[in-house]
Amino acid sequence: MSMFGDGLEAAVHKAFTRPAPKSAGTQMRYLVKQYKGTKAVAQLLRISQRTVERYVKDQIKKPRPDLAARLEREVKKRWQPQIRAKARQQAATTGGIVIDTRARLGYTAPIGSTDQDRIRHLTIALPPRYAAQLFEAQEQGASDQQLQEIAAEALKEVYFQDGGRRAGSLEEVRFTDIEHLEFDL
Repeated sequence: MSMFGDGLEAAVHKAFTRPAPKSAGTQMRYLVKQYKGTKAVAQLLRISQRTVERYVKDQIKKPRPDLAARLEREVKKRWQPQIRAKARQQAATTGGIVIDTRARLGYTAPIGSTDQDRIRHLTIALPPRYAAQLFEAQEQGASDQQLQEIAAEALKEVYFQDGGRRAGSLEEVRFTDIEHLEFDL
């Protein structure tokens, strides 16, 4: 199970702001806009171009069940990636990402000083560049371990070093025994 990957997906999913179009007319208009014309949509849905035009003009409102299912499937296929991409883009440029975790955290610093690992519950807002790193790594197929390392690096800077105001010589943050992990955009 990919705790970090699934957590990122769930955060993006929660951030979907606009639900996909529901009525046959709005769905058809959306597809016509996506495909830049009624002919391509007619071929996609295996119906006549004239039928597509009649849905677009709301002259037909209720498709047959099989057409309704195809229409919904094609709209969802295109809708989700667009909204997902917008949510990711916003997190990576302006919004950042919030990590809420209950895990064993500790750190190593020079001079042999070490903070005893202990279970901590943290809810920390990470700057956009960490959201960008997490989503980028995820899209490139990073393992959960790699995503965990990015999150540990982010927690080191934001939580343990307080953005550079303390613990400047921290070498490594350990992030293990994760009991709970959730992301929010």
